[in-house]
Amino acid sequence: MHFNSHSDLAGMHAFLSASQYHWINYSDEKLANKYTTFQAAQKGSALHEFAMTAINLGIKLPRSPKTLNMYVNDAIGFRMATEQTLVYSGNCFGTADAISFRGNILRIHDLKTGVTPTSMKQPEVYAALFCLEYHVNPSDIEIELRIYQSDEVMVHIPEPAEIHRIMDRIITFDRVIDKLRIEE
Repeated sequence: MHFNSHSDLAGMHAFLSASQYHWINYSDEKLANKYTTFQAAQKGSALHEFAMTAINLGIKLPRSPKTLNMYVNDAIGFRMATEQTLVYSGNCFGTADAISFRGNILRIHDLKTGVTPTSMKQPEVYAALFCLEYHVNPSDIEIELRIYQSDEVMVHIPEPAEIHRIMDRIITFDRVIDKLRIEE
C-alpha cells in the first residue's frame, strides 16, 4: 500500500482530532460551543502575536479605550519587554506578556482577549517568579500589576506579604515535586 503524503498537514492538529476523541460524544450544541471557544483562543494567540510585534517595533496604536490599543500603547510608554519568561525551576516558570523593572518599580501587564473574568493571581505569580529569579525582595520595591480586558484596565498594587507568600509556595511545592521525582 502506498499511503497519501499529506505533507501540508505535518505538525498541525485537527479540531476533530483522533487524539482528542471526546468530541465523538458531543451534541451539535456542545460541538458548536467548543469550536467557538477554540476559535476565540486562536484569535487570542494572534492578537498576542500582533501586540508583541507592535510593542517590539514601537508602533503605537490610535489612542482608544480598546483593550489592545491601551495595552500596546502603555507597554511602549513604559518601555516594557514582551513575552518574557520568568523561571524559578523546571517545575515553575511562566511567560509575562509585558514586564519592566526600572526605578525600583516592577510593572507586569497581562493582555486578556477573552470575556471570562480573570484574577490578579496570575500576575502575582509572575511577580513572585521575578523576585525569585532576580533575587529581589518584594518589600524593597514597588509592584504594579495590570490586566487589560474587555476595554478596561484593572490595576493592582499587591502587598509585599502576598508576593512573599506566593514565593514561599513556589519554593515549597518545587521541593515537593523534586522529592516525588527522586522517589519514582
